[in-house]
Amino acid sequence: MVVCGDDALALRLAAELREVYRQRVVLVAPSGDHAEETEPIAVVSRAARLLRRPDSSVPGGTPPPPQDVTSSSPSEAALLRAGVDRAAALALLYEDDETNLRAALAARRLSPGLRLVVRMYNRKLGQHLEELLDQAALLTAPGTDRALLDASTTVLSDADTAAPALAATAVAGTSKVVQADGVLLRAAERTPSERGEAADPGLCTLALLSSTTTDPAGAEGSDTSGPQAPLLLPDDEAVANAAGRGSVVLETVRYAGPALPPRRLARRGAPLRELFSSRLRWALAGIVVSVVALTLTTTLLTDADPVHAAYLTLLDLFSINDPAISAPVTHQVLQLLTGLVGLALLPLLVAGGLEALGTFRAAGALRRPPRGLSGHVVLLGLGKIGARVLARLRELDIPVVCVEEDPDARGIPLARGLGIPVVLGDVTEDGVLEAAKIHRAHALLALTSSDTTNLEATLYARTVKPDLRVALRLYDDDFATAVHRTLRTAHPDALTRSRSVTHLAAPAFAGAMMGRQILGAIPVERKVLLFAALIVAGNPQFEGRTIAGAFRPGAWRVLALDTASPDARRPDLASSHQEGDEPQLLWDLHPGYVLRPEDRVVIAATRRGLAELLDTSTQSRPATPWPGPPIVHGRAEDGNAAC
Repeated sequence: MVVCGDDALALRLAAELREVYRQRVVLVAPSGDHAEETEPIAVVSRAARLLRRPDSSVPGGTPPPPQDVTSSSPSEAALLRAGVDRAAALALLYEDDETNLRAALAARRLSPGLRLVVRMYNRKLGQHLEELLDQAALLTAPGTDRALLDASTTVLSDADTAAPALAATAVAGTSKVVQADGVLLRAAERTPSERGEAADPGLCTLALLSSTTTDPAGAEGSDTSGPQAPLLLPDDEAVANAAGRGSVVLETVRYAGPALPPRRLARRGAPLRELFSSRLRWALAGIVVSVVALTLTTTLLTDADPVHAAYLTLLDLFSINDPAISAPVTHQVLQLLTGLVGLALLPLLVAGGLEALGTFRAAGALRRPPRGLSGHVVLLGLGKIGARVLARLRELDIPVVCVEEDPDARGIPLARGLGIPVVLGDVTEDGVLEAAKIHRAHALLALTSSDTTNLEATLYARTVKPDLRVALRLYDDDFATAVHRTLRTAHPDALTRSRSVTHLAAPAFAGAMMGRQILGAIPVERKVLLFAALIVAGNPQFEGRTIAGAFRPGAWRVLALDTASPDARRPDLASSHQEGDEPQLLWDLHPGYVLRPEDRVVIAATRRGLAELLDTSTQSRPATPWPGPPIVHGRAEDGNAAC
């Protein structure tokens, strides 16, 4: 497995492949010494040194240490030195989409049968890239059926993978969601008190949390084993004996497509409350009330009918009526009062015109937080991760105030288009969080790329509002554990959650490199559960076993069965089915159903559980040959996953 990257995701993915899937890894990464590509491969990068650390937790000893190729860019020479022409899979994880695009085209040319996993932020470009590279692989190996060809291209985005989990972490009552065949799988967190109440048990219990009745915060941030660690995929006995512990229950919600929010329709025009201030509207209402009162008075004191009285009042209001010199005194007094009201109307018209002009001129500018805003989420950082999380929060109709230092950040145009308030400034400076109304906020979501900045903002926010719900982005697990324990001790009544974007995204990238169709990943504290689509054929853990017999607590569990015939199966279960199509997946499975070789199932698995399934399935049958470079792992008959 060849991993190319220049940031933390490459390091995390290389460790995932080495420690969980026990694969030989070649890491292509820039060197801290800025060595030239023509130099011998003698300079070991920091990532490779870290990956060579022994890991006693891996069964069977430490996997082979990764080879290291030092290169500032994924050129053809660097890819050849890394052995791309002999590799089973290549991951391109550079932050620049253009760099990944160029490297993917070069890698497909060097090895048509290579399995490619490309990191792309641009969704449309990634979709076109998938189609282009897969078509290029078929043309390079003529006469080879696509189902037998082990060349595939998977485009993933770490931002899209982590955004739902990060958005759900910041807001109470929201759920972690994975989509499969048009059905939303919702992982609902239940507190220890809620578990005792009569509630829908859902499809199954995915995990038992570290939180208990006496310790609501739990051991969040800890990824170690022990009685306080979360228990993934427990059996019925463990669930029954886990009284007083929180849980994560899997539920299904039928997905019918998102309706267009009313606020988006309203933005085609300018709402009255945005054009004119409240003081101006109240003053105008006073003018209208005065005109109505004068009309009624004219009707009562004169012989005019209501329509004629209203007409005379408006003429006097705009000073275009004849002076009532020979009229009764009552009429003269009413005319003077109406003229006085007309004098008050003139400045209101001028003020309204100026306010409307200012509103239109400021339509392209960033909004400031409203004065009475409360119960909102303060989002720190509008980079590529923050922009995706902002879109998720907006879809959930959650009020958000963003804080960003860079006025040219990726998420600034999105915030401007959605009309979301943004505070420009360094979050570590005094007054910035106060401008975001942190003292009245419901939660703080710190997603900058700096761990220390996120921690500093969290500590300062806690001094302003001690019970604030906080979710901060931290990369290092040990640092996250220490931060969580310290904050929990200092603020026992407040909840603190730490999340790592690379930790959430790496399992999906690793599964794609192994040929798995990963539907999504759901975080359980600092651990991750993967949802994947697998072929039963050739897998001794599934083939010929019942649903109940195929369940291994703590490793994997069968959730759904694909009822479509192998020829009519949809290749991508993670997408929504088209309108008019019948759902393929059956979720209410009988425990006694015997899995057949032609079946395809959706499972929930831990990282090591999925690696074990892959290891047993590849050992049970030989690889499928094809006219090209040798392939390490075989491919299932339908081309959706290498089992």
